[in-house]
Amino acid sequence: MCFKIGQQVAVLDDTLQGVIVNIDNQVIDIKDIDGMIYQYSKRELVIVQQDQYQLSKYSDINNPLLNEKLIDKKKKESNFKKEKKEVILEIDLHINQLIKSTKGMNNFEMLSLQLETAKRKIEFAISKRISKIVFIHGVGEGVLKNELHYLLGRYPVSFYDAPYKKYGLGATEVYIYQNPK
Repeated sequence: MCFKIGQQVAVLDDTLQGVIVNIDNQVIDIKDIDGMIYQYSKRELVIVQQDQYQLSKYSDINNPLLNEKLIDKKKKESNFKKEKKEVILEIDLHINQLIKSTKGMNNFEMLSLQLETAKRKIEFAISKRISKIVFIHGVGEGVLKNELHYLLGRYPVSFYDAPYKKYGLGATEVYIYQNPK
């Protein structure tokens, strides 16, 4: 391409247009409409023809340099896309969700029932190869949470606080390792 001072040009990888004000070997200075001067190599510029009103980085689709870049991009992209349909088991350990009435039960019996439920659900998830469980235990005094974390330490799992945005402070997310060593 033959560039001359005063020609209208556009930058291939940018939305910048301007007029050539200086040519120094392979470096061309262009001045945009705001009066700012930019330096680009000849390879990065294209002349704006009379019939092209606006040239952006996507509008000159017949430009060979742009076509080269698009072909390179397509080569890098993989056709294999893995869809993640992960099963997450949510268990609410609040006592009123587990039994109809707590009448006649003391705190120890309620906690034992909650932990036994958690144990059964963990073993169920391991047997069915479910990789994530969310235990909703509530905030309270933290007794159930601490006992649950102690129980989880006996299994091939890792656990952490569940996403605050969805569960608040009262939930623990458990990841179950599928191939424990």
